[in-house]
Formats: sequence, C-alpha cells, structure tokens
Amino acid sequence: MTDSKPSKSEQKRVQLALQSLGEQLIDLPDELIGELDLDETLLQAIADYRRMKSHEARRRQRQYIGKLMREVDPAPIRQLLDQLRAEDRREKRVFATAERWRDRLVNDGSEALRAFETDIGKPVPALQGLLDELDHSYNDTTERALRRQIFRQIHAALVARAADG
Repeated sequence: MTDSKPSKSEQKRVQLALQSLGEQLIDLPDELIGELDLDETLLQAIADYRRMKSHEARRRQRQYIGKLMREVDPAPIRQLLDQLRAEDRREKRVFATAERWRDRLVNDGSEALRAFETDIGKPVPALQGLLDELDHSYNDTTERALRRQIFRQIHAALVARAADG
C-alpha cells in the first residue's frame, strides 16, 4: 500500500521554497509586483513587511508571506524572476565586454578601433577623437576621465547593438 501524500520533509521543502519565493517578491519594485496580479492580502503583507523595522517582526512577516504564497500560482513569479536574472546576466556580460574593449582600445589605439567598429557593424566617430585626446593627455585625472568617456561610448554602442539584434 503506497501513500500518494507527500512526506512531511517534502511538504517542508515546498513550503520553504514558497517562502523563499515570497522573500524574493519583497525586493521587487512595485511596478513589477503589479504585473503579477497577486492577491490583495499578499500585496498588503508585502507592503507591511517593507514598513517594519524590527528584525523579529520582519521574520514573522516573511513566514506569513510564505503561508500566503501557498494560495498563489508560483509559475508566473518564477518566470518573472528568471527573466530578471537573465537580463541581469546580459547586462553584466555587456559591461564586461565594454571593459575589455576599452582596455584594448586604450592599449592598441586605431587598430583596435577598427576591430571594434567591425564587431559592432558601424563606425563610432567619437571614439577616435577620445583616443587622440588620451594620447595627448597630460595628467592622471584627465586620463581617467577620458577612459570613462571611452567606456561610455563603447558601452552605449554595445547596448545599441544588443537592442538591434
């Protein structure tokens, strides 16, 4: 005779997973939470949590939110959180790529600029001027400022390329 009811351990794992999901909701901006079409009681519990200052009160409220999460379909919440994590990873990749290109452009100059423009598929005229200025910079402060401007130009071009394709 097999019992189809989940074990207490399995029930506990499910409840903890739902509580964790509820805790992740707490940190989301209101406009994203609004997209989820959540129960009014859960929305109020999240709002109450955000107003609480006491550690113990917040702990109890997180448990309450976890309890309320048992009545919610977790799939749309997980989907939204997965989407946000994917966007975050994409942004970090673009940032790291921009840093690598900046270092390469600063070290290799015009040759690297041609490679960058080939990579993104269009010219970035402002970069050549910034690289020329960097070659003639006379102090560390100016050099750092120019490196930041070069990074911003590269980052903007990479973001635009990502948005296009």
